[in-house]
Amino acid sequence: MMLRGLEATARTLVANGKGILAADETIGTITRRFERLKIESNAESRRTYRELLFTAPEASSFISGAILHDETIRQLGSDGTRLPDLLLDRGIIPGIKVDLGVKRLANTEGEMVAEGLDGLADRLNEYRSFGAQFAKWRAVIRIDERLPTRKCIVANAHALARYAAICQEGGFVPIVEPDVLMDGPHTLDRCAEITGQTLHSVFDELSRQDVSLEGMLLKPNMVVAGTACPTQASITEVAAATLRCLQRHVPAAVPGIVFLSGGQSDLKATAHLNSINLMDGPKPWKLSFSFGRALQDRALATWRGNKAHWIDAQRIFIHRARNNAAATLGKYTPSFENEIRQPSDTFVSTDEDD
Repeated sequence: MMLRGLEATARTLVANGKGILAADETIGTITRRFERLKIESNAESRRTYRELLFTAPEASSFISGAILHDETIRQLGSDGTRLPDLLLDRGIIPGIKVDLGVKRLANTEGEMVAEGLDGLADRLNEYRSFGAQFAKWRAVIRIDERLPTRKCIVANAHALARYAAICQEGGFVPIVEPDVLMDGPHTLDRCAEITGQTLHSVFDELSRQDVSLEGMLLKPNMVVAGTACPTQASITEVAAATLRCLQRHVPAAVPGIVFLSGGQSDLKATAHLNSINLMDGPKPWKLSFSFGRALQDRALATWRGNKAHWIDAQRIFIHRARNNAAATLGKYTPSFENEIRQPSDTFVSTDEDD
């Protein structure tokens, strides 16, 4: 019975034309983003910003779930409603980030592994009382001439699988996030090689931990060249390499793949997602998004902590959510970027820069 419930939740999170908002930035990460825009970072300003996103009109038309940070899931909105209840009231499923961040992996040259397995079952019980129904754990894989080591890939895959098993035993859908970083000069082919090795190891470990593939979601990177690589692949080349990697390494039983944006610009992330969905070839999983910065950055830059910019920031957030929702269906075109829908459903042009 529990597994059927997990499968239903996983399918709901990748419903047609919807994706997941990653609003689970740590306090340190969101503070750095606030400071770049001269926004004071405190519990109240962070709560206000998350409430801006969660209450945006029409959000539930394009957003199926939202991943929260531990601070956020405990906070109350301006009307006294818990933020997860505010999401539930709008038909958006609350989720929770449960890894406790990455630490140096012993006996490696700066490679990392996420921590947080100790006490995870108890933390999940508490998060359930707040309304959370799914969870997320991120593993970080860095590429250079010698890295990643096999040790790093296996350690992170094992942690992801143990996390997923604990989640399912506790009634949570696990989002499994092996993030092969964009940083560095590596080529598209090198990213495909390491992403494939990582996914292969992750699914081996998930099998060893008896994780039900039907009751989980995968949150991988797209296959892209490193940011410092002199040869950057085209939108179509990224889509082809990404889909080929997934076809080789992700079982068909997984109901959905929700890509991370991984530092891509918002427009690139949307275009890549759209192109992947347009690719010929078998796609047994729903291909959607779980974006953070690619959904939020323009809205945050518009809001800047100013109450007077609240509605404009919400409109820009919904604009990005709508475009990414279209990309999950292969229906996005660059011309969509010239239109932002007003609350009256009329359209006005925008000259926002990438």
